[in-house]
Amino acid sequence: MSRLGLPPAYAVRARALIDRLFRGSPDGVIPVARRRVATAAGAVLLGLVALLFARLGDHLQSLHGAIVHRWPYLPLVLTPLIFAGTAWITMRFFSAARGSGIPQVIAAAHNPEASSRGPLISLKTAMAKFWLTLAMLFAGGSVGREGPTVQISAAIMIAVHRLLRVPVTAGVYIAGGAAGVSAAFNTPLAGVAFAIEELAAAYEQRVAVLVMAAVMIAGFVSLGIAGDYVYFGAMRQTLALGPALIVIPVIGICGGLAGGLFSRSVLAFGRSQHPALAALRARPVRLALGCGVIVAVIGIATGISWGTGYGTTRHLVEGDGAPPWFGPAKLGATLATTLSGTPGGIFAPSLSVGAGIGNLLSPLFTAPSAVVVVLGMAAYFVGVVRAPLTAVIIITETTASRGLVIPLFATALIADTVSALVCRERLYHGLSRPFLQKTAAPA
Repeated sequence: MSRLGLPPAYAVRARALIDRLFRGSPDGVIPVARRRVATAAGAVLLGLVALLFARLGDHLQSLHGAIVHRWPYLPLVLTPLIFAGTAWITMRFFSAARGSGIPQVIAAAHNPEASSRGPLISLKTAMAKFWLTLAMLFAGGSVGREGPTVQISAAIMIAVHRLLRVPVTAGVYIAGGAAGVSAAFNTPLAGVAFAIEELAAAYEQRVAVLVMAAVMIAGFVSLGIAGDYVYFGAMRQTLALGPALIVIPVIGICGGLAGGLFSRSVLAFGRSQHPALAALRARPVRLALGCGVIVAVIGIATGISWGTGYGTTRHLVEGDGAPPWFGPAKLGATLATTLSGTPGGIFAPSLSVGAGIGNLLSPLFTAPSAVVVVLGMAAYFVGVVRAPLTAVIIITETTASRGLVIPLFATALIADTVSALVCRERLYHGLSRPFLQKTAAPA
């Protein structure tokens, strides 16, 4: 300190302050300040990583599209090989990186301190998740980056807290995951809603402050770099009461039924003791290879089921239309990709499937097709994830459809009820069960 020109007395005080900041103080004031520093630093860092993840994902999807345009049948070889290679790497070296990433965060939050040293939410797993998800997008897999962003963001938040010697609580996982949703979709309110509905078993005021701070900072990072954009394009049409009484129940029931069947299929595949399914699970690389073939065939046959489905969904939201088979094709590709066990999320693909269902049903109604599409997004997404508040806020923020808030809520509640009848267990919580075993004891 004396080398900086400080008087000896000030040098002693500076050393004491630094010591208290990094080692704590009896009155607890400095640890609180340190926790806030860790939250802010983690949120800024994860916001930057989320933006990089999004840019690379979009670039690789565009590259895949260029390859398909030039060599239409190459995916018959390329897609299955990448699926199989990604599955082998995941199962051999990074088993905690498989699937969406949200179940891992839910499981880790049950035993936060032990999990902070384990594989579920480590930087090693996060790095693997980052690159393996990008590989799946390049392969044309029907995956989203939002679920992986949740796991990656939680890992970054945990790492920063451990670096600054801040105790890791369940709230840190929740804040990191929520900030990841905010940064991935540029939807701060959806990040808070997602934390309440999916990540938090018990939502306390202290956790709420932590979540909102992380979401706000990550949102500012995204806003400052990427600008104020609407993810799926703007849809400002509304729905009159008369048509709403017909459209909402039909879309809610159809979307909830389809989403519930998807969730039930995914959970049943992972748990069924049927010899055929058990044999498939015992050979994950071959399973991924076969799923890759299915995804490639659907993609080549339809030309619109590749990747996240963002482009086609945006066209539908903005009223430009799409072939009626988009929804079923996207559903088939998403189910095959999910069952492959490779890294990748289902947020964006589920919204795309929902848009396709709305597009398929829109000729039945006199309501504007774009309105039916947006309601279909909510219905199917809720059917899969069972998070109505999150769904309504995400769709409202990503489509600028604030005039549809009440119809969206009504559709979401109907879809949630129907989905619960089809599949009682919520998908992410069901998928988190195998990971809970990893949190039973410190790694």
